[in-house]
Amino acid sequence: MIRRPMVILLVLIALTGPLRAVAQDTAEASPPEGALFLLLPVGAEGVSLGRAMTTVPSAESAFWNPAGLAGFSESRLVVMQGDPLAGESTALSWLIALRRLGVLGLSYHLLDGGEQNLVDDQQNVRGTISIRSHVGILSVGTPLTRWLDVGLNMKVVRFNLNCRGQCDDAGVQSSGWAGDIGFQSQPVADLPLRFGAMVAHFGPRFQVVNAAQADPLPTRIRLSAAYDVLRHFETPLDLALWVRVEAEDRWRQPGESPSFYVGAELEAGREEVIFLRASHASEELKASGEIAVGLGLRYQRFELALARSFTSSIVADSEPVYVSFGIRF
Repeated sequence: MIRRPMVILLVLIALTGPLRAVAQDTAEASPPEGALFLLLPVGAEGVSLGRAMTTVPSAESAFWNPAGLAGFSESRLVVMQGDPLAGESTALSWLIALRRLGVLGLSYHLLDGGEQNLVDDQQNVRGTISIRSHVGILSVGTPLTRWLDVGLNMKVVRFNLNCRGQCDDAGVQSSGWAGDIGFQSQPVADLPLRFGAMVAHFGPRFQVVNAAQADPLPTRIRLSAAYDVLRHFETPLDLALWVRVEAEDRWRQPGESPSFYVGAELEAGREEVIFLRASHASEELKASGEIAVGLGLRYQRFELALARSFTSSIVADSEPVYVSFGIRF
């Protein structure tokens, strides 16, 4: 069971728009956006890298940049679990390698906001409110050329706020669709410099009750670059240190509220690899934001990732923890 303030927060996240707009003057506030749960991070690798995932080939790429699926030669099953401030996050990806054609992915994400008692003025329990959002994803990632990969996501999105018992209404059910298109490129094969770009969450307005109450999706533009800074140094082990920087902005009204992400990943090993990850994310270049750390392990056909996020903008009882587990076959 979650607290009443959390229910209010979840409804605002899902149906109205950015929380920062509430505190702004009406004339200065950003237009509301719907289905903002699409912006929540999914997967331990993505969280530990501070969402700087646009250049990353990853089994979690169905929830970030689908172009990151293109290079896989083996099929995979990945399960992801997390506890962000908005509820409990559970995700599943089944990635099917199609040899030279690329990768086909089927993914699902559930964000469960829990349940809250509905009480009257005398604090008598009248019913129970539950809040859940669902995202189903069909992904395709394929190499166009030796140096360019492309990916496409098509997503079915649904938000449910249900009430059981003596409720004034049955709640809110909203559904729609969205898409992502992304690119990854390493122009020079011998130079460990990668670029990524994508448009995330494009599609029609997210309708809550009727067309008049529909808000645009939180469409975002992401640009990213990554470089292995240890490439030019002799090391006794098989080490790589990838530093990734990324900028994200609104498709509508660009430049108004950009976000910036920096993630670092130290890799040790070749076939069996240990990953150490750390990151910082902020909405403004000078603003304090979110710090995350993580650990990854690739052993034989198994992959494990852990992440913990330390948020400075919102006070919580505990910091979010994420786990991802994958198997290749």
